[in-house]
Amino acid sequence: MNHEQNLYLGLDTSAYTTSLAVVDNTEKLVCDSRLPLAVEDGSLGLRQSEAVFSHLKNVPLLWDGCKKTVAGDRIAAVAASTRPRPLPDSYMPVFKVSEAFGLFFAQTMGLNFLPSSHQEGHIIAGLWSAGLTQGRYISVHLSGGTTEIVAVEEKEPGRLELELIGQGSDLNAGQFIDRLGRLMGLGFPAGPQLEELATEGREGTVKLPVAVKEKAISFSGPATSAERALQEGAAKADVARAIEVCIADSLAAAVSNLSPGAGFYDGILAVGGVVANHFIKERLTQKLGASNLHFAGSAYASDNAVGLAVQAARRDLSDR
Repeated sequence: MNHEQNLYLGLDTSAYTTSLAVVDNTEKLVCDSRLPLAVEDGSLGLRQSEAVFSHLKNVPLLWDGCKKTVAGDRIAAVAASTRPRPLPDSYMPVFKVSEAFGLFFAQTMGLNFLPSSHQEGHIIAGLWSAGLTQGRYISVHLSGGTTEIVAVEEKEPGRLELELIGQGSDLNAGQFIDRLGRLMGLGFPAGPQLEELATEGREGTVKLPVAVKEKAISFSGPATSAERALQEGAAKADVARAIEVCIADSLAAAVSNLSPGAGFYDGILAVGGVVANHFIKERLTQKLGASNLHFAGSAYASDNAVGLAVQAARRDLSDR
């Protein structure tokens, strides 16, 4: 590796994953290291205090692995998620860990520190992994903590302008999956296990309602219907497949309700852990069309710090 090359560090400490990544000034991935937070069987998550404690232990472990890869190279800037979304009142304690370590790295090593958000990291990881150029996109963000449709534009490298145009009105897509996953005896988070279980399911055997009003998506009603189906003896695999169908169809309906006059978009980009589900991706493609629909790479749909490292590279290089 060229030892004169600048490198860029990204840090993210989300509700369930500690992530650290490094890219070079061509946005080539140099290091991508993650540790999921341990959740007890039967639990629906962690308290913020538990997650913070785990992150404090994990970040030094991840850095110890990555620093061997970047030895001899110069890190020029670090970006860290300091909040869930790029909004003034957006706050979660877990992100104070990535902010604190990011500031520590920057101040100790004389780096530029670039505060960012978890959502921006997801979107830029999606743009980067899908090979999309700068433009105006509709981004669908589906995860345990988020069900949102946002207009995204990267007018300047690494600087996103986001406009919320649709969202979940109650349960998020990931919460829907985890709540039913628990009832079906799956671990937490339930997404990968539900996807595997659904491969044995028969599509159409269990039908869940699609509760979409304009661009607002509700999953509480479908969740209740899924619970009732299980109580009435429906096969778990059939319910799992019905959940996938419901999520994909609900999202497609909300996106289809976008006003043609809302603006010109270069495409639709789906990001977040839920869109790593292969069946949901295929059904969305059927519903919305393949030509205009893009997905974050499977390895970069779930929580990661790669988007933040890419954002640091783009912003730092554009400012020079």
